[in-house]
Amino acid sequence: MTSFLTHRAHVHDARLPLRRRHSALRTCITLFAPYGFRATYHHLTLSAAIPRRLEADPDALVRAVEELHEAQVLWLARAEEYAAQRRAEKRAGRRAAPDPRPWWLRNRWDGPDCVWHQDPFRHPSLRLSEYVRRQNAILGGTEPSGCPACGDEGPRVLSSTGHGWVELCHGCAWVLAPCLCRMRHRFVPEIPFSWNGIWQRAHMSDDGTPNGHWPAS
Repeated sequence: MTSFLTHRAHVHDARLPLRRRHSALRTCITLFAPYGFRATYHHLTLSAAIPRRLEADPDALVRAVEELHEAQVLWLARAEEYAAQRRAEKRAGRRAAPDPRPWWLRNRWDGPDCVWHQDPFRHPSLRLSEYVRRQNAILGGTEPSGCPACGDEGPRVLSSTGHGWVELCHGCAWVLAPCLCRMRHRFVPEIPFSWNGIWQRAHMSDDGTPNGHWPAS
């Protein structure tokens, strides 16, 4: 993934304007986003403490891209192992792909984790590398305790579908038990949001801490 590494280098380049470095971070996220683009960006604003005003802490961009890079290295290694495994299986005549598909090949409607694609504030709080390690372990046959996404072992949260209920993880809103109709349902975000607001970090303060007045601000 040369382009990821190229844009990662741009994020590190202090000679570039901050807006360009921020744009390079965005490109890196489009290339690798464990929680989906919006939720991954929101996660990084919190974990790297990216302030509303980038000038207040330019190094926050570096912290964000390095967390993303750390997780990407783990993913690439597992993806290469999986590709080698599939080549061997095909040579042996087993061409059907295993089910479920690897976590990085699932689209937003291909797995049970669709809630944070619709509500980007409800992603796991895990560092991205820890989430990737957890998903890689599950792919390898490990059955972790608690929520498959974040490990939360607290009581489940019920969410009405209008004709039934979905059971969600208390920690990250991963769907632990779907509606009895077996159909996927849209989830209304708990906090109304706009993508521009997330992108401009309206939920953050100038010192890199969460904005206590948001979303009213």
